[in-house]
Amino acid sequence: MSYCFFTSWLELFLQDKEMNAVERSFSIVILVVATILWPIIVPFAYLELLRFHKKHKESIDRLMNESTSNIGDR
Repeated sequence: MSYCFFTSWLELFLQDKEMNAVERSFSIVILVVATILWPIIVPFAYLELLRFHKKHKESIDRLMNESTSNIGDR
């Protein structure tokens, strides 16, 4: 996933003709750092999402049931 992310964004950066050399080098550094941190950040973000869902499960289920019943009424 990191490889796809890196190659796609690098291609976009290289195609941008409005960036000067300083902006381009800064963008590539940020891209490299983001690519390196991607496998570390995504699992933590997923765990936070699971904690949020567990904490608010009743509200989420109620909202999902309401939206499902509203769709069936149409």
